[in-house]
Amino acid sequence: MGKFLLLKKSDKYVKIKSHFRESWTKEYSHFPEKLRLEMLEETRNMFAFGYDSYMTYAFPKDELDPIHCKGRGPDYANPSNININDVLGDYSLTLVDVLDTLAIMGNKTEFQKAVKLVIDHVNFEKANTVQIFEANIRILGGLLSAHTLMADTNGPFYNMTPDWYMGDLLTLAHDLADRLIMGFEDSNTGIPHPRVDLVNGIPLNGIQETCTAGAGSLILELGAISRLLGDPVYESLARRALHSLWNLRDNSTGLFGNVMDIQTGKWISNMSGLGAGMDSFYEYLLKSHVLFGEPSDLEMFNQIYDSIKKHSRLGRLKCNQGYGPHPFYVNVDLTNGNVFNNWIDSLQAAFPGVQVLHGDVEEAICHHAIYYAIWKKYGCLPERFNWKLNAPDVKFYPLRPEFMESTYLLYQATKNPFYLHVGKEILKSLNQLTKVECGYATVHDVETKTLEDRQESFFLSETCKYLYLLFDIDNPINKKADQYLFTTEGHVFPLKQNFRNKVWDEEDFDWTRNVKKVSNNSVNCVKEMESSDDFLPIQSDYLAQIFQQIGAQLS
Repeated sequence: MGKFLLLKKSDKYVKIKSHFRESWTKEYSHFPEKLRLEMLEETRNMFAFGYDSYMTYAFPKDELDPIHCKGRGPDYANPSNININDVLGDYSLTLVDVLDTLAIMGNKTEFQKAVKLVIDHVNFEKANTVQIFEANIRILGGLLSAHTLMADTNGPFYNMTPDWYMGDLLTLAHDLADRLIMGFEDSNTGIPHPRVDLVNGIPLNGIQETCTAGAGSLILELGAISRLLGDPVYESLARRALHSLWNLRDNSTGLFGNVMDIQTGKWISNMSGLGAGMDSFYEYLLKSHVLFGEPSDLEMFNQIYDSIKKHSRLGRLKCNQGYGPHPFYVNVDLTNGNVFNNWIDSLQAAFPGVQVLHGDVEEAICHHAIYYAIWKKYGCLPERFNWKLNAPDVKFYPLRPEFMESTYLLYQATKNPFYLHVGKEILKSLNQLTKVECGYATVHDVETKTLEDRQESFFLSETCKYLYLLFDIDNPINKKADQYLFTTEGHVFPLKQNFRNKVWDEEDFDWTRNVKKVSNNSVNCVKEMESSDDFLPIQSDYLAQIFQQIGAQLS
């Protein structure tokens, strides 16, 4: 367990509990209404500064370079620069990604203006090679979310719809989806190629390797457009890939690897975990069930979640009970469940939100606490944190939303003011550490706090959105939380009957075969948590324990 300390019933921890419970009670037991409104306004200002800077200095390019106040598009000079070219396709990425955030914040004028700009300027007839996964969740998801919010005639955002809107975003989404599914061609397994040229299809000499998340996180967006158009081709391709991927799980552990060969179906990496390369695969199994009502999706999620808890979870059995190391999830070898390496990554911080959706709230509380301690230590999250050395393995922080996402969802589930305080700390850190002349910049090194000149689209689309929703308790998304679903890019889909209806015959597509029947755990519910006399969601002695383990300040 490395430096993950044992929690023992000793004078040391009795003193810790007594001392810190008193101070934490004073700090975290309530969140004044005046402070909430101040944080809401600060969040609105943060978003406005980042968005206005993008529109002033970067649009119609994909991203903003906030230090030098200029736009950024694909790296045409270096096509192999996948760090840039996987995401940027010269299609005004940030504006498309942020459409539903504008609606959720109630900025009708700017939302309508942005919709018109997207319709007038976005064009996919460009021979740019992009990662299918990124284009799917950011661009296709952004278009579909904005369209469905405007098309929901009984929904709270219908008043955002301009008189001139004729479904143009859905038309754009249809065009993009047709280009993305070219990536499914020439695959022996049905698992798509990782990248596609938007004009010419599969790139010549393209790699045949893809990650589990890339192959298995297409079902929400492609399924949604199938059901909106009444055309099964998009969903059927995504489900065929999902089914092929499901059959690759290890026979003994039930786990999946991180990277596979799409032609042979062989695992290239045996690492199995909850972070990069795998995270949204699990998320979409559960969310596909919520959006489409497919029982097999929930069955698959339940099955893999049981395997994850059996093989990847270390520490004491209960989050708020007993003694021993704080529970956490590690990367393991898919063939035997042995620890594969000693790091966890920042993308894993989203999984508590998945656990909330599944109803496993106490486990989500416990998992979130680790990332809270890491955030307290650095003021942001390193891309990889070595839990044995208590130090970052990869030191940059690109303004990722995952920790903010789980903080928001845990507040929605518990209404504990602790999470409002966490949100306040996140907001403060972002403003202090990352705000620059023309926006918010990536942290290059969480220890030295040096910066990189990049404001990725998800900062506005997700990080700011979840912060805003945390403090805007009267937002329609919060008032009717059971009527909306967030994608992995933070886009909002209304849970409507049209997503449950299929106008095609699925006789030839039996995606449920070989899926073991398991108990149908309830979704969108809160399981009963262990009783506690502590005001914190996690008891103060356990929170002190994880702070000490990570090396974060206790006060």
